[in-house]
Amino acid sequence: MKRRTLLGVGAGVAAAAIVRHGTARAQVQNYPDKPVKLILPYAPGGATDMIGRPWADKLSQAFGQQFVIENRGGAGGLIGTEAAAKSPPDGYTLFLAPSAALTVLPLLRKTPYDPVKSFAPIARAGDLVCGFVLNPAVGPKNFQETLAYAKANPGKLAYGSAGLATASQLRLEMLKYRTQTDILHVPYRGSADALNDLLPNNVQMMNEINVLPHVKAGKLILLNINYPTRHWDFPDVPTLTELGYPDSDVPIWYSFQAPAGTPPAIIEKLNLKMNEIAATDDMKVKARMINVVIPPQTPEQMTQHLLADIKATDVLIKAANVKLE
Repeated sequence: MKRRTLLGVGAGVAAAAIVRHGTARAQVQNYPDKPVKLILPYAPGGATDMIGRPWADKLSQAFGQQFVIENRGGAGGLIGTEAAAKSPPDGYTLFLAPSAALTVLPLLRKTPYDPVKSFAPIARAGDLVCGFVLNPAVGPKNFQETLAYAKANPGKLAYGSAGLATASQLRLEMLKYRTQTDILHVPYRGSADALNDLLPNNVQMMNEINVLPHVKAGKLILLNINYPTRHWDFPDVPTLTELGYPDSDVPIWYSFQAPAGTPPAIIEKLNLKMNEIAATDDMKVKARMINVVIPPQTPEQMTQHLLADIKATDVLIKAANVKLE
């Protein structure tokens, strides 16, 4: 009697496990079967928004479900990043992560998330191809003249960043460290706000993708490119390496992340689809229009890339003595 009872219990447990496995597999096969929220940790109008919107459109088309953007700015990206980390790990809340939220911010302050353990990487979303720009009212016409002006006028040039502990701030800190110049850092709540002050010359410098249309319009001067190669639309503008400052770019890259614990099969499904989309001519054109390139990567490659960037960022922060102002 006892043996029959145990066998019955065992069969019931096995059957329940099979049902759960089948249900989980069906959930992955049908994913997504409802709208997906995409958290952006900055206000609209900046680089994160410019990258997020074409991706949301493409993913909505590919999966037949809406990928809905939710801008949650504040605290240098911390508020949106924390919200993403604490979301249910079911694949229906994703995070468009600026590299600084995972590399710079946790090195400068205590964060309510771990940049590696709190997230599951999905795919690269875009790397910025941009550089320092200067308001022409200042006077210098190129990179060398701007450095000379900064050295002759310590603290007179003001640089607008997307906020404290952002990669755009770190680009300035690297420039100051490598060139021994004194340039004032002015943090904003996002690069759109900084641009609004750059155009009327309230601040004189920036380094973001949303400034490049104004370079084309002749309203700003592009001094250099912070990328290994020159920009396709500005072939005459040299890279920082070409100007004599190698290893000074401070790469700014974006990735899709999910809360830790999200089913690996969902991660894989999203990764394959995103890499497929990134390889299309249409997405390549859209990326170039916003001054971005999209390197294909697996989740495993992304983890290694993140760990290497955290290490490099830590070295820079200590060498340049960067602190939250």
